[in-house]
Amino acid sequence: MNTLFAWHPGFAALGPDFYTRLNPEPLPDPYWVGRSARVASQLGLAAEQMDSAQLLEALTGNTLLPGSQPLASVYSGHQFGQWAGQLGDGRAILLGEAVQADGKSESGMEIQLKGAGRTPYSRMGDGRAVLRSSIREFLGSEAMAGLGVPTSRALCVTGSDARVRREEIETAAVVTRVAPSFIRFGHFEHFSYNEKHDELRQLADYVIQRYYPECLQSDWQIVQSSITSSAILNITKNDEISAQQALWASWNPYARLLQRVSEKTAAMVAQWQSVGFCHGVMNTDNMSILGLTIDYGPFQFMDTYVPGHICNHSDTGGRYAFNKQPNIAYWNLYALGQALLPLIGEQEVAVAALESYKVAFPAEFEARMRRKLGITDEQDGDPKTDRSLIENILKLLAQDRVDYTIFWRQLSRSVADSPAHLPLAQSPSLSGVRDLFIDRTKFDLFMTQYSERVMHLTREQMAEWMLNINPKYVLRNHLGEEAIQKAKLKDFSGVADLLKILETPFDEHPEHEAKAGFPPDWAAGIEISCSS
Repeated sequence: MNTLFAWHPGFAALGPDFYTRLNPEPLPDPYWVGRSARVASQLGLAAEQMDSAQLLEALTGNTLLPGSQPLASVYSGHQFGQWAGQLGDGRAILLGEAVQADGKSESGMEIQLKGAGRTPYSRMGDGRAVLRSSIREFLGSEAMAGLGVPTSRALCVTGSDARVRREEIETAAVVTRVAPSFIRFGHFEHFSYNEKHDELRQLADYVIQRYYPECLQSDWQIVQSSITSSAILNITKNDEISAQQALWASWNPYARLLQRVSEKTAAMVAQWQSVGFCHGVMNTDNMSILGLTIDYGPFQFMDTYVPGHICNHSDTGGRYAFNKQPNIAYWNLYALGQALLPLIGEQEVAVAALESYKVAFPAEFEARMRRKLGITDEQDGDPKTDRSLIENILKLLAQDRVDYTIFWRQLSRSVADSPAHLPLAQSPSLSGVRDLFIDRTKFDLFMTQYSERVMHLTREQMAEWMLNINPKYVLRNHLGEEAIQKAKLKDFSGVADLLKILETPFDEHPEHEAKAGFPPDWAAGIEISCSS
């Protein structure tokens, strides 16, 4: 096979304390299930390369990409709130950090095969992934990317008729995952809990230098440049800041790292909540140090809006219910802070760094919800009024169990179609939105308040904002299930069709209109568990 990538040492340069070298285990007679041309383009892969039999073999784990030196990394973590001890890449093998062989890109992307065989960290597992879960991760990754949510990506899924035992006998598959880094909170927990502080520092230094170089700025630069930190410390241009400077002088780069990860995690989770995404298994080993959505297992985009919805059938206690995700993210960040404490030094400094989450999450969430409402003058509006609108509509959606995606899209369309000379609350285009609700009186009251808030705004600008943040299509469970059932019969057209619309979920795609409709009754019976 011709050289496709130049390989950077990347994570592998940290040394053998962080991973085990091993090759993927082959699968017989592989075939393509799904491929993302967008991810291939980002990696510098041409269409003819993605069609090659050699790449099919390599991305199934049957041969090695030239120059790659595969490995599985070790980490630990908290699972469902309990310390689980050593974990690691039990069915994921990192091929390496690749850059385009033509030298057009200097930024490397890690390429990882999930389902490529047993590793020293598989514990009792077989190291394999099944077709069902691999299709879900492939489509889930690309759906989130299409929505603009920070996420790992998926280049492709390959399948094999090799049998894998789960609740029933299924066939094997491998999903090729791509991200700048797959380092998790659990990597830091592993070395901290085992009192390997030299390795902990080595890992933190690597992450800072590669992904958070701003953490190496001087204290004064940090005070000047960090909006979030200024909010926490109540710094203004006219303040006497000697006391704050003294505090910042005690903040080493590791505390700053914790602050930046907290901010990125806050932004990510706020986007989850705004699009109705349930992760399902927010263990610390499933949390990215870069604030990316990773490890698509029992995830779900909600149909009806139920704040306490539990998408993971294995989550019997409801720890990872939809409305608990923001607090769980903070819990996980606190665990990361504990892991970094040997480097940060003082508990008070770590807690101060974590405070950035409490500022960043509500700010990001409210900003995104204002955009969903088409409130284009959020800087000039009354925050209390806007917050009240957001709370009222979410309460009403929950009370009447309204379909979350359909409501926001229909509201967007009604704003786009509303006559400019009428108050929005009186627009005949609202009739379809109103029909979604049981309590029409409360909906009418909300629309009156909403109409008054946006009466001075340009409808065209509102509609443009709303139609580009409220998707027409999301990866509903039943859509994924239909594509999976076809794929089990070697018909991969359902995967291809879904990928097309999920890459551009704000477009109309009239030929796929049915996929934007209400879920069928049988969709409520779909159960997604950790094995998914």
